[in-house]
Amino acid sequence: MPDRFTPQERSRIMSLVKGRDTKPEKVVRSLLHAMGYRFRLHRNELPGKPDIVLPKYRKAIFIHGCFWHGHAGCRRAARPESNADFWNKKIDENMARDKKAQAELKNSGWDLLVIWQCEMKDLEKLRRNLNQFIKGEEIAEND
Repeated sequence: MPDRFTPQERSRIMSLVKGRDTKPEKVVRSLLHAMGYRFRLHRNELPGKPDIVLPKYRKAIFIHGCFWHGHAGCRRAARPESNADFWNKKIDENMARDKKAQAELKNSGWDLLVIWQCEMKDLEKLRRNLNQFIKGEEIAEND
């Protein structure tokens, strides 16, 4: 199916997509703050510029949109059929960049957590997972 927008309209729409201070980021930041944790945002000097950094604990948190970062098995990550070559390249590059940055962070002694957009529905579970992650406890998959 062809794009229903002109290239100029599509460009304008895409330029409005935010890369930081998104609603999911704000939800996680609010939870962390309410739990008493203090953090830094988008630290340039760290690989991948994590969305949230807790330097005291050497923890980094990435909040990924399922579409933009290619969340495997998620319905929100379905790739568009129109302009497929462009989107496949873009998302594959995002995934490769994420993988590289995360490996560099781990090799530097940082623990990291990736929170996917689709995991934001259950805030109590998200709060538990954040607390377990920061305390260094294993996060239960079925939790």
